[in-house]
Amino acid sequence: METITQWITSINDVLWTYILIIMLLGCAAWFTFKTRFVQFRMLKEMVRLLGDSTNKAQGKEEHISSFQAFAVSLASRVGTGNLAGVATAITVGGPGAVFWMWIIALLGSSSAFIESTLAQLYKVKGETSYIGGPAYYMKKGLKKPWMGILFAILIIFTFAFAFNTVQSNTICAAFEQAFQFDHTWMGIILTLLTLAIIFGGIQRIAKVSSIIVPVMALGYILLAFVIVGMNITHLPDVIKLIVNSAFGWEQALGGGIGVALMQGIKRGLFSNEAGMGSAPNVAATADVSHPVKQGLIQTLGVFSDTLIICTCTAFIILFSGVPLGGETNGVQLTQMALDNEIGSGGSTYVAIAILFFAFSSIIGNYYYGEANLRYITHNKTVMAIFRLMTGAMVMFGALASLDLAWSLADVCMGLMTICNLIAIVFLGKYAFRLLVDYQEQKRKGIKDPVFTKDKMKDIEQDIECW
Repeated sequence: METITQWITSINDVLWTYILIIMLLGCAAWFTFKTRFVQFRMLKEMVRLLGDSTNKAQGKEEHISSFQAFAVSLASRVGTGNLAGVATAITVGGPGAVFWMWIIALLGSSSAFIESTLAQLYKVKGETSYIGGPAYYMKKGLKKPWMGILFAILIIFTFAFAFNTVQSNTICAAFEQAFQFDHTWMGIILTLLTLAIIFGGIQRIAKVSSIIVPVMALGYILLAFVIVGMNITHLPDVIKLIVNSAFGWEQALGGGIGVALMQGIKRGLFSNEAGMGSAPNVAATADVSHPVKQGLIQTLGVFSDTLIICTCTAFIILFSGVPLGGETNGVQLTQMALDNEIGSGGSTYVAIAILFFAFSSIIGNYYYGEANLRYITHNKTVMAIFRLMTGAMVMFGALASLDLAWSLADVCMGLMTICNLIAIVFLGKYAFRLLVDYQEQKRKGIKDPVFTKDKMKDIEQDIECW
């Protein structure tokens, strides 16, 4: 097992050092420029759209609302990356890693806008709801079905298997720290709960997520704000520490800037998934009148995840004064930090919080896998086997080492992201046109812009649901 972990870690280092960081930052900067900073200038519109979204049912189709699609994607974003991933980034890359998490969220949110808008444009009608995502826009937009199948395979392994391994591993570690709970029994409980929900389909996932996510996110943010308030006099020092660690001379001479940048972007991507190609799978299910609407709402999810929740965790850790030398890592570092701030109940609180955060991610991650497996086949036996395998990987994660779980997730995430970024670079021009159309309608006084495929006659034959 140790040899396998070392081999996966070596691949992971090469992938992230030489390829992914350049691609992620390059694409994010390009999309930000081409959309004229859509993630900042249309922030008010994002909030309005989320508030106005309603669940509409037409005929036999049980359509997913914008808010439910937002909640499912946020369920996958908000999880281990926020509590354990931030701690890992700070431990390995220093406080400066937090700065680079902010940067990838601010710039990368434009990539999230592009991919989710494209997912809406190329969505198709499923049995009970719309379906779509990168596999579909690769097939219909790029005219490369093989690339769609490749992406579908990558996202199945990344989310349903690798990421869910990390989620269950973190839950078990947190419960061991707080309650000395045995990993095996906790793994069995998580596996049974996962199977009970995923056999219910996207409607059940949407309903569960739309209840759990706001409650768990608001509760954690409230606690973090209380801790920040308790340490408000130290806030300028913490922010200065983060910025100096990202750019300081000491870090530059020691190679620390590169490590901080890599860890910040890697853990930031794991948390907010901007440009990875995951959120578009659920963004495509939403029933909206214009593709740009869901693109804007999904962009808001990136901000919610990294700029608010991840920052809360970072502040808690840095305020607490816990040692960052690597003796304690992952979620257990966050637990130690909370113990220092609010007493012995900190570990217990994090254990409960991570259960909700990470378990909601497990069911959200499963849906991404299911949606892409359905792109390949609709065979009911294959689908049942896939669901059982998802449960098995949840159990595997409970028993695997921390290093193996994270390294496997990073490699799968990297390959999947490369595939998606290539596609949205070539298809981005259609998202740009959709944004122009949306803005023109808004300037004419139309509160809720509407898109019809005759506005894009050059690709009208590839657009099914508009």
